[in-house]
Amino acid sequence: MSIVANFFLIYYSLKTRGLDKSGSHLKKEKFFMDSHAIEYYSPYSNPESVGHFHQVISLHENTHFDWMEVKNMVPKMCKGWYELARLPIKDRIEFIRDFWLSKLPYLPHINDFLTKFFSSLDDIGVFITQQKYEDPFNAHLVYSLSNNNGFFHGSIPASESEIVAMQKEFQNIIFPTDYLSFLQIHNSFSKQTDTGLFASYHMKSRYLEFQKLIEKESMSTIKGEIVNPASLIPFYESYGMPVFQCFWSDWYPDLEMGNVYFSSESKKISICENIEECAETLSFQNFVDWLMFYMEKID
Repeated sequence: MSIVANFFLIYYSLKTRGLDKSGSHLKKEKFFMDSHAIEYYSPYSNPESVGHFHQVISLHENTHFDWMEVKNMVPKMCKGWYELARLPIKDRIEFIRDFWLSKLPYLPHINDFLTKFFSSLDDIGVFITQQKYEDPFNAHLVYSLSNNNGFFHGSIPASESEIVAMQKEFQNIIFPTDYLSFLQIHNSFSKQTDTGLFASYHMKSRYLEFQKLIEKESMSTIKGEIVNPASLIPFYESYGMPVFQCFWSDWYPDLEMGNVYFSSESKKISICENIEECAETLSFQNFVDWLMFYMEKID
C-alpha cells in the first residue's frame, strides 16, 4: 500500500473523531510546543526570536486553511498531515505513533522504544515554511519533547518514485529495508538544529561530496583492515563537523548492509562484534538500531 493510501486510511478514520463541521477542534486546546521548536519555526521578522524562515504557518494552530490552499502551497503535501493538524494533540501523537509502528520492523525492542518515545512527547505540530522570499513552501512534522527538552523534525515522506530514483543512482547497492521503510515516514529527519538524515534526493550528491572529502585519505578499521572509501555511503551528518554515519557496502552483519561511524579526524572505523558493543563503537547492524540511538537522548 502506498504512503498516501496509508495516510488516507488515517484521514477517513479521523473524520469521525473530535471535529466539528468546519474541521476545527471541538474545544480550544492549549499548545505545549517546545520553546526551542517555537524559536526555530519562527520568521526572520520576529524580533523576539532567532527565526530560520521567511514565512512560517503552524497548521495545527491555524485550521482555517482549506485543503486546496495547502496543496497549492505545498504540492507534495499528503492529506493525512493536513487532517492530522486538525486533531487534538493526544490524537495527533497517537496516530503518528501507530503510523511509525506500521512502517518499521515489528520487533519487541523497537516497539518498546517507540512507545516510550511517543509517550515522552507533549505535542506534534505541522509547520509549513518558506526559507526565503519566492522559495517554494515545504512542510515539516515537529515532535516536541515534554518539559522543554527539545524537539525532532521530519520532512514529507518520500514518494515511491523518489525512493526508486535513489536506488537507480546506486545501482550496485541494496539499501536496508528498514531504511527504505523509514523514508516512507520522513524523507529527512533531524534533532533540533542538527544537519541530520539526508533526503533521498540528496543522497547521491552528498555521497559525491563525501568521496571528494576523503579521496586522498588512507582508511582502515581499528584492527588495521583496509577500507575502500567508495564502499562508504553517508546518510547522516553532524552539524558543523565532518562526522558521518555511513552505510558500509562491504559489511553485511545480519543479511543486510550495516552502518558505521566515520570522522575525518580519526579515519578509523569500528565494527561491533555483538549487539552490546554497537552503541560504544557507533557501528550498527541495521538502520533502525542507529535511529533509536540517535533519538534516545538530547543533550
